[in-house]
Amino acid sequence: MSEHEISLTVNGQDYDLDVDPNKNLLRLIREDLGLTGTNCGCERGDCGICTILIDGKPNKSCLMLAVEADGRNITTIEGLSEDGELNPIQQAFIENGAVQCGFCTPAFILTAHALLERNPDPTEEEVKGAIDGILCRCTGYRQIIDAILDAASEYPL
Repeated sequence: MSEHEISLTVNGQDYDLDVDPNKNLLRLIREDLGLTGTNCGCERGDCGICTILIDGKPNKSCLMLAVEADGRNITTIEGLSEDGELNPIQQAFIENGAVQCGFCTPAFILTAHALLERNPDPTEEEVKGAIDGILCRCTGYRQIIDAILDAASEYPL
């Protein structure tokens, strides 16, 4: 199968790439761009661990073909901090003990960022709804919810 040329922006950097039409976006991000903060869980869309932001909205990168990302703006966990400073959500995760093994953390942080960008004062129920679909096996979610609510005071950025 012949490769397809795509152009996309990842964490503010423009890329022109030739990609296999069957490669998913998760593999492109991790293998071709070397951005390994986007983790690979089930590769079926069940766990949400591979969540990234596409045009500011959370998406499971394992369910999207790389060719479908042509012309899109993508943010991974590597692109959330600015000038070496942690994003308020990243800091809140540390302060609230919401980082356990860390495997799910990028997906939760990116999803929380998207939520707080559109709603800087969410209720606990709105936070729970936003993170529904991302699985964590360590924290039981309380620390994650608390971290997101704590970070809300710093938004909008």
